Amino acid sequence: MDVRPILQKIQRLRGGGRAPRVLDLFAGCGGFSLGFKRAGYDVVAAVEFDANAAQSHGNNFHPGEWQHAVPRDITCTPPSKLAEELRLGDVSLAVDVLIGGPPCQAFARVGRSKLREIAEHPEAFRHDSRARLYIEYLRYVEAFAPLAVVMENVPDMLNHGGHNLAEEIAEVLEAKGYVCSYSLFNAAFYGVPQMRERMLLIAVHREVASDVMLPKPTHWIELPQGYVGSRAVALKLLASKTALGGRHHYVEAPLPASDLEKAVTTRDAISDLPPINALTLLKEGVLKRGRKAFDVAIPYSGTTQSGYVHTMRRWPGYEGKAAVYDHVIRYLPRDYRIFAGLKPGDQYPEAHKYAVKLFEEQLAALKSKGAEVAEGTVEWHSLRASIVPPYDAGKFPNKWRKMEADQPARTLLAHLGKDGYSHIHHDSSQARPISVREAARLQSFPDGFSFAGTMNPAFRQIGNAVPPLLAWRVASTLRQQITAAVADVDAYPIKSRTAT
Repeated sequence: MDVRPILQKIQRLRGGGRAPRVLDLFAGCGGFSLGFKRAGYDVVAAVEFDANAAQSHGNNFHPGEWQHAVPRDITCTPPSKLAEELRLGDVSLAVDVLIGGPPCQAFARVGRSKLREIAEHPEAFRHDSRARLYIEYLRYVEAFAPLAVVMENVPDMLNHGGHNLAEEIAEVLEAKGYVCSYSLFNAAFYGVPQMRERMLLIAVHREVASDVMLPKPTHWIELPQGYVGSRAVALKLLASKTALGGRHHYVEAPLPASDLEKAVTTRDAISDLPPINALTLLKEGVLKRGRKAFDVAIPYSGTTQSGYVHTMRRWPGYEGKAAVYDHVIRYLPRDYRIFAGLKPGDQYPEAHKYAVKLFEEQLAALKSKGAEVAEGTVEWHSLRASIVPPYDAGKFPNKWRKMEADQPARTLLAHLGKDGYSHIHHDSSQARPISVREAARLQSFPDGFSFAGTMNPAFRQIGNAVPPLLAWRVASTLRQQITAAVADVDAYPIKSRTAT
């Protein structure tokens, strides 16, 4: 890779008062972008295929500029085309930092040798669907020559189909002139009210730094055993020196000290939001089936604000208003009664058992009134279906979960866009799954950040996002390194350097 664009970017930043420019690939609605923006970066462009997510990103980072809200397929959008459409200028000089990460499925079974060949001869595998998105990602790195690259993905990227994909990617980036490190980070250690485990790979060009700095934790929590076990599975390949050729770029992320501030809890995150008492609203006919838009203003409840709530309501540039507009929930009339009877931490087996109990109580009540319903009849089956969910309790133990108020939430997934049972509100009097705004709070999106589309697309965007607070910590640490490089630019006079 030609180092001259790298050196010119360092020189530009040294000019004073100029923010590092960010390009976000596979950007979603903008969680990664938001964290970098808070750390003082300029989010100049994004590439996102999903129409609602692209609209959200455009609305929040380039309001009124329609060209930034256009969904783009990266496989049909070469860097030169993106630069032209968004008026970024010279591609090699347009961006300082590239963030984002291709879907993990894009790398399945490709293998280290093929990844290297793709990096050197991308045209040879242009029609390989398993590697296509990876090819495009590398093409953007090559074309934009960023000072740094930050990639986020699931922990399984370290053990995907027998491959440590993060290691393979680090090797390719290293060959392009970058110093790379990757590790596993839990969002709860960085002020996010969610125990979300993610892989982060950070690559810094050698002209910027000789190593990679990792963000230090700000909060402490003892993670549940399930998270510890999942991490062990993800790191399994690292234990085999043979599998990694005797070396690797993995480093242990800093662990939180027990004297740090305790992790932000679910109660800390959402207690100020107005209650939605599902059973009462259902009885009154307020809750109905159908499209849930974000055009109804609901005033805040006025309860005492935690420090986290203060952050969410007063995030610079994304401050909340006097009311929330996306505090909407799913219409699940069969299940609200079940939600009310669950204890914190209960999952689907407990929910199914409680539902069967409600059904048996209903049968007994009918019998006491002289209207006995015989087992096996159409009426019996109909009554049971109106109370008891149809899923096998032995096959779907994790399908439901009632949140604990005094713990961070479990990992939010894009599947929230389908049902919401994985995050049932801890307050039994409300007896419901979390709302769109509550999901946003648990992912650390500030109240002034808006989501395009309706409820289902919004849940999906939130579940797919990088938590902005985690992104902010990563971005802040990276900027320290960039700032140091800018300060030392005299040691690297551009005129004395040549292309490599």
